[in-house]
Amino acid sequence: MQIAIPLFERLTALDGIGPYEVLQRLPGATVVFVGDEKGEVRTDNGFLGLTVDARYDEVPRPNVIVVPGGIGTRAFIDGEQHALLDWLRSAHETTRFTTSVCTGSLVLAAAGLLDGLTATTHWAAYDELRRLGAEPTSDRVVEQLGHRIITAAGVSSGIDMALRLSELLVDADAAKAMQLMIEYDPQPPFDAGSIDKAGEAVLARLTQYAKSRS
Repeated sequence: MQIAIPLFERLTALDGIGPYEVLQRLPGATVVFVGDEKGEVRTDNGFLGLTVDARYDEVPRPNVIVVPGGIGTRAFIDGEQHALLDWLRSAHETTRFTTSVCTGSLVLAAAGLLDGLTATTHWAAYDELRRLGAEPTSDRVVEQLGHRIITAAGVSSGIDMALRLSELLVDADAAKAMQLMIEYDPQPPFDAGSIDKAGEAVLARLTQYAKSRS
């Protein structure tokens, strides 16, 4: 079972690495990081480098695709043809599941894979997802199993998506084993993980921090 994770400049690291930590442990699974060219790409803040091991044309028929998000996704949603979009359209024809995390769903939408479908993304990108032809929802993980597509909301939700995907690919006990292996038992000290819970002061601080990084 080949799992392909596209890498591109200015992706968000956990969007890809969170699902990777779950899925690479499934029996018989191999994970390949794909991109335009082999070599290093830098994540959204430039601090971390990740390595593309194979070009898109070297991985034409993966069983599973996990598209991460990040500010770098904006390079793919302007309507122009791009290698990643072309590869997604072709590879999706034979995948068992094509998935995304955070604003990775914008890339799926730009490739035409979410037209008319309910999907999720980071809360700050709902309007952009709608503009690209999907119907955004705040659900943490959205399954379109008839279309073999699963989308996950912001960053950390990719782990939830990968656990559900593990169940679909193997069974519930396998998914639970993956959860136990990575000791995924969230008990955060704060209840501010969604826009509805965070409050105005937290949102103002987040906006301040985001501007300092732009």
